[in-house]
Amino acid sequence: MDEYLVPTKEAHVEWVEKRSRFIGHIFCTDTEEEAAQKIRSMREKYYDATHNVYAYILHGGTMRYSDDSEPQGTAGMPVLEVLRRENIENVLCVVTRYFGGILLGAGGLVRAYAKSAKQALDEAGTSCMRVWEEIDLPCPYNLYERMKKLIETMDGQTVDTQYGSEILIKCLLPQAKTDEFLEKVVDISCGKLQGKVISQQYRAFPIEK
Repeated sequence: MDEYLVPTKEAHVEWVEKRSRFIGHIFCTDTEEEAAQKIRSMREKYYDATHNVYAYILHGGTMRYSDDSEPQGTAGMPVLEVLRRENIENVLCVVTRYFGGILLGAGGLVRAYAKSAKQALDEAGTSCMRVWEEIDLPCPYNLYERMKKLIETMDGQTVDTQYGSEILIKCLLPQAKTDEFLEKVVDISCGKLQGKVISQQYRAFPIEK
């Protein structure tokens, strides 16, 4: 199955540049129809705005953008380029602008729209859509910190920790790294510990970029 990056959540940011108010929104979207509906919703919500610029990228390669009456190439394209540079897919960014009476110039517009998209994307966070394997890993307390560090270094995620006579770590590992992870568990514990694969999941999970 394909592996690609998506926004972790919807997000928005607001800031002001020379009295122009910019509002950047990030949405998760899987289809053009869904993107179009969300664009309409933003235009209805900010009906009194000067511009509602957008750009989106869908998994599979579909890309669209609109300058919404800003000078050509100064709004939608800079937003799209931010999404492309961050390798994010199934994402829609809408940047609303309330004109403050001071012209920003072409360069200023490019920077402002790109900044709005980047800040909103940072606020949304990044998740990786991939095949994850859920692993149960029992371990004694004296090895807990080493196991936790190993999970992190193998790009895994700890999803639950249960404390009893020993600790049961439930974690997710990228499928491609599961075998290596399980081997390292055995090596670190001198053969005393073994993780068990419980299930596979094809889903998005937050990552640190």
